Formats: sequence, structure tokens, C-alpha cells
Amino acid sequence: MFADFRQFLETAFLAMAAILPIINPLGGAAIYRAKTADLNDADRTSVARRVAQYGFILLLASTLVGAYVLDFFGLSIPIVQVAGGLVVSSLGWSLLSEPEAGPALRDRIAATAVTADELKARAFYPLTMPLTVGPGSISVAITIGANPSETARALVVTVLGHVVGLLIVFLIVYFAYSKAEWLLAKLGRTGTAIAMRLSAFILLCIGVQIVWNGVRGLLSTL
Repeated sequence: MFADFRQFLETAFLAMAAILPIINPLGGAAIYRAKTADLNDADRTSVARRVAQYGFILLLASTLVGAYVLDFFGLSIPIVQVAGGLVVSSLGWSLLSEPEAGPALRDRIAATAVTADELKARAFYPLTMPLTVGPGSISVAITIGANPSETARALVVTVLGHVVGLLIVFLIVYFAYSKAEWLLAKLGRTGTAIAMRLSAFILLCIGVQIVWNGVRGLLSTL
């Protein structure tokens, strides 16, 4: 029993330690706020909850069956990194180069009604994927879930550890995104603009790094 509990804690901690720095909820909060500038507080909180739900499901599925899905389609992790890194780089560049909306423009945008279907669609793309759950976190999730357990008991303990670890990660994501307005208010308008641009630049760099990791992985197979 003690060995199972230890395995559970180690698995949960591994999932948290491997995924949380890549997702970086505090850094993503500035970009999340910028991409939801046209929403009111209630809608922004609702979208944050959906992002956490979608992200949890995506990474849990990647952990449990991601390796088998890639094998089925004949894909490798470097290919996923190159394709996903290009998407992340594109998103980072668009955020970095888009003009800042002034107060009057933000008020006019916020007055525009957004339907429930639009909120659901935006919550998945681009807010969940690739902004929150990108190719980096997916490839890490596939990697940590690629080691099969020897017994059914060990498999159950490992799965529970992954579930709890990822659940904690996305509870943090939900808090950071739903409180993005409050967090950024502490920085002020200038600080928010700096944080958003800096986060966008870091996102662009992450995308380029992911592409390079994928290219390097592909070159090593030649």
C-alpha cells in the first residue's frame, strides 16, 4: 500500500513538474487577457473554465493514448513539434505585431455581443490550443505516458497520479486566467502592455525553439 501511495505521489509530482513550467499560466494570463478584451468579466471567467477543462482533457488523452495515436498515423514527435511550433510561432508573431487597442476601442468591442457558440469555439482555438496546450506540453505528456506499467494495479495508480497532477495544473490555469484582469490591474496600463508584449515575444521564441527541436530530431534520423 505504501509503495502504491509513493508511486501515486511521484507520478502526480512528475506530471506537475513537467507540464506546469511549459504552460506557464502566469505568463499566459497577459495573452489570455489580450485575446479576451472584447468579453465581460462573466464571459471571461466562463471561457477560462472551458480552457481549463479542454486543456485537462487534451493533455490527459495525450498522456494515456498519445503514443498509440501517433503510431497509428505513422507520425513522430519531431513532426508534431515542427507543425505545432509553426502554429505557436504564428500566434506569437500576430500578438507581438498587433496594435494596442485604446480604451474607446476596447469599450466599443466589449459592447459587441458574443454568442455562446463563439465562446466555445474561441475557448478551444486559440486559447486552449495552441496558447495553453501547445506542441511542447503535448510532446512532454506523450513522453511521460509512454512507459507502460507492468501490472494492472500499477497502471491504475499511474493513471490516478496523472489525473491528479494534471488536475492541479489546470486549476492553477483557471485561477490565473479567470483572475487575469485582477493580476494585470496590479501592473497598471503600462505594465500590462509590457507584460503582454513580453509574453508574446516569449511565445514566439518558444515556437521557434519547438520547431528547432523538431528539426533537430528529424535530422538525427537521417
